[in-house]
Amino acid sequence: MESVLTEAVALLDEAGPSALTFRALAQRLGGGVASIYWYVASKDELLDRATDHVIGGVLADIEAIEPGDDPIDDLRAMSLTLFDAILVRPWLGNYFMRNTDVQGNALRLYDMLGQPTLRLKLTARQRFHAVSAITTVVVGSAVDLGQEPPQEVLDGALGRDEFLGRFAATWRELDADDFPFVHEIVDEFDGHDDIEQFRAALDLTLAGLRIQADA
Repeated sequence: MESVLTEAVALLDEAGPSALTFRALAQRLGGGVASIYWYVASKDELLDRATDHVIGGVLADIEAIEPGDDPIDDLRAMSLTLFDAILVRPWLGNYFMRNTDVQGNALRLYDMLGQPTLRLKLTARQRFHAVSAITTVVVGSAVDLGQEPPQEVLDGALGRDEFLGRFAATWRELDADDFPFVHEIVDEFDGHDDIEQFRAALDLTLAGLRIQADA
């Protein structure tokens, strides 16, 4: 099973979920397609098990984080660790927590994300909503940022900053009365750092959690 999951993850890393077929996996393992069915019943199960296989490594990294005095700082460190893992494997975010009957590591990681909130003055509902919001920010941002850039950037015809600058130039020409917010932030948008933007979103979410816990 270990070799099946290792090769499945390799295929996912190379070309995404569409590349993960039982035939392609069997070729990499040097066997027949029927041999894969000894381990998994369907592609959905294979995707869930491959996801959980990777999440096992992320879980180990999170477990290695030393708890501090501030539970929200601990939650931030855990969130950044999960974000970094999904950023380099965007496919991971699409299947994370999809089936916790199969994904035992993912369920354990989810529980660990929630444990710091047990040290805060929150209701069970507030804890649930807090971890759901944080997971959405982390996983959603990582999946979005991990996608392939536009074809022009991918081909090298344009750099990322040039690509953004083209839109920024168009935004600056818009009527400020019709688009007051866009005019206010266009200089920030032009050449912005995606990772910095994610960290700001995470920090805003955690700041809201701190306010709620202190209320």
